[in-house]
Amino acid sequence: MLYFVAIHHPDDYDPAVEDEAMSRDIDVLNEEMIAAGVRRFAGGLRPVSSATSLRVQPDGKVRVTDGPYLETKEHIGGFWLLEVADRDAALAWGQKAAIACRAPVEVRPFY
Repeated sequence: MLYFVAIHHPDDYDPAVEDEAMSRDIDVLNEEMIAAGVRRFAGGLRPVSSATSLRVQPDGKVRVTDGPYLETKEHIGGFWLLEVADRDAALAWGQKAAIACRAPVEVRPFY
């Protein structure tokens, strides 16, 4: 099964808090995922301030606006796409991600 494992950051997240130890822990986690053959894709996202949202209006036109789709206190800062046997395996990787990234993690299956 495919799972989306997302790292959540507060809107005012400062990448400067990512010290060498944290970067090393994330690199080790990525290497472990690759060695286990579960990582299909991984990526970090630029700050939510760089987002652009597109919304279909009642008249069928699409409105384009600067900023995130939802106004929230947190946003996705990065993610992995993992192919694992089941939810328990995805949650185990999610726990490792939360520890390495020092941030909340969301694990969600694909259809």
